[in-house]
Order: sequence, then C-alpha cells, then structure tokens
Amino acid sequence: MADGTPVQGSVWFYAPSKVGPILFTVLFGLSGAFHLWQCFHYKWFRVTAYLPFCCILFTAGFALRTVGANDYGNSNIYIASTILIYTAPPILELANYHILGRALYYVPYFSPIHPGRVLTTLGTLSVVVESLNGSGIAYLSTSRTNGNNNERRYALGLNLLRTSLALQLAVILFFYALAVVFHTRCARAGLNRRIRTVLVSLYVSMLLILARTVYRTVEHFAVADAATPAGVTTPGHGPSPGSSEEESWRGLSPIVRYEWFFWVFEAVPMLANVLLWNALHPRHRCGGNLPRDHRHYLAQDGETELDGPGWADRRNVVMTTIDPFGLLAMCEKERKGEIFWEENGYHHLLATKRENGQDV
Repeated sequence: MADGTPVQGSVWFYAPSKVGPILFTVLFGLSGAFHLWQCFHYKWFRVTAYLPFCCILFTAGFALRTVGANDYGNSNIYIASTILIYTAPPILELANYHILGRALYYVPYFSPIHPGRVLTTLGTLSVVVESLNGSGIAYLSTSRTNGNNNERRYALGLNLLRTSLALQLAVILFFYALAVVFHTRCARAGLNRRIRTVLVSLYVSMLLILARTVYRTVEHFAVADAATPAGVTTPGHGPSPGSSEEESWRGLSPIVRYEWFFWVFEAVPMLANVLLWNALHPRHRCGGNLPRDHRHYLAQDGETELDGPGWADRRNVVMTTIDPFGLLAMCEKERKGEIFWEENGYHHLLATKRENGQDV
C-alpha cells in the first residue's frame, strides 16, 4: 500500500511493481548478452566471464520477481528471486578484483601486491563475508521459532551481521588502498593515462557495490527488528487491514515498508554497474586497453610494451593467500624470476638518464 502498511497475503510486505521487474529483466539480459559478446570478441573470457554470469543471475532474479508481482503470496518465488538477486553482486566484486589484478600485471613494478593475489585474497575474504552474512540472516529468521533459544539466536544473528558488515567494509577499503597506491605511483611516473580509465571505472563500480552493501545491511537489521522474539508477525501472515496489530508495522523502518528503496539502492546501482563495464570494457581502447595476456606489460619508459615471463610466485596457494604482500617471502634467498622487469634493460637506461640529469 502507498501508506506503507502491509498488503494482506503478500510475502513481499507490499504489492511488488509489475512494470519494474520486466524492464530490469530485459536490461540485464541485454547487458549480459553484450558482455558475453565482448568476452569472445576481446578474447578476455577468463577475466570478464564473471560479468555475463552476474547478468544471468540478475536476469533470472528479476524474471522471477515479475512472476512474483502477479502472485505475491507465493513464498517459493519470493525466496528464489531474492537469492538470485542477492547472489549476483558478489560475483561482480570478483570481476573487479580480477580486473584490478590485470591492471597491476600491466605495470608490475608499481604494484603494491603480487597481481595474482588480488583475486585469491580478496575473493577468499568475500567468501567469509557472505558466509557470515548468510549465517546471521539464518539465525535471525529462525529466532522466532526456536523455543527458549530465541533471544540467544537473535543476538548471535545480529553479531554475525555486524561482523560481516565490518569485514565487508574492510575488504572494500583494502581494495581502494591497493588501487589508490598503484594509481598514485603511476601518476608520479607519468603513466596515469595508461591506466586512468580502468581505475576510475573500478572506483565507481566498488562505490556502487558499497552503497548497495550498506542498503542491504540496513534492510537486514530492519527485518531483524520485525523478527525479534517479542516482535510482530512477519509479512504475508499479518493481520487484517485496520486492526491495531497492523498499525504496529508503522514502527518499522521505511526501507522494509516501501519498495522504492529496493529499486533505488539495489536495482539501479547494479544495472549501472554492469552497463559501466559494457561501455568501458578494460580491453577496449576507451576503457584502458589492457593486454589479453598477463605476461604482456608496459616497460618503464611508459611507451614500450614487452612480453615477459610473468610474475612468478613459487609459494603454495595457502601461503600466497595468507601472505599476499610476500612479506615472509622477502626472507627467502632465492627469488629469481619474480622481479623480471629489472632485467629488461629499461631499469639501467633510466638510471643512466638520471645520472646524466636527463628527463625520464
């Protein structure tokens, strides 16, 4: 209802829009088809396959929401749609991690971290975040039906959600720190034009994801308030219109009671995100024109592109994940092959130019 009271029999709390889901199903479907074409056209499927997959999840989720808008008492449709739409953004984050890693491979001597560790480290942390988030929601949703353990499960669920939010923010800040340090180093060396567009696109993409994360977290806490052991009944099983119990819903956060929050803070930012990468694909010249092969890199003169052996890392997966900066590896005597760019001749050329007072 327009005044924010629950719609009788609706598992969505409100009567979902019938036009919005159709529009976003079509737009995400078109974006996903374009991303799939770009993957093959630019021969970068290994890096950007996350993007069409993300669009597929969104397309399926909004298609089910379209069905749910015409059958808003069907809890199975509601659950399936919510899961699909909720699962897609973390996939988009993985795409951003991989793209940043490729940018670091392209200018390896300014990378603050082994480029291959961006995806594994941040991806692992993201899995932990989603696990904590899912567990927190599960505890909150069952706190109303678990006998004497209601209050304990409710408190545990809230703590898990708070932890997941804090860790999510830490992951995003870590991502920004890596990108900004790298960006600053490139700018000081006059290489900013080479990677500016792809990095700015990453900044915008992660900012949209952050806004969506905050929205979802606030929503979860608002739903948790409705699911407290002493709380009111859940949407879809509420009282008849006009009863005193219905009025208790007015104390809930508007983020639960009004659908427009979902469209403004979830649907629109995520659509803008996938369209951003359609328009500024990292392999396209206007998007950064990163090379297809991660062993292809920019020499220190900022103009010459060379093929190298790739940034080696002889440590096992566990060590590279828990020690992404290679702090422990610095103690090793043999690290031959890791700093390959110092052997391409440009390192000595630049040193000679500096000694002679020439511009570099």
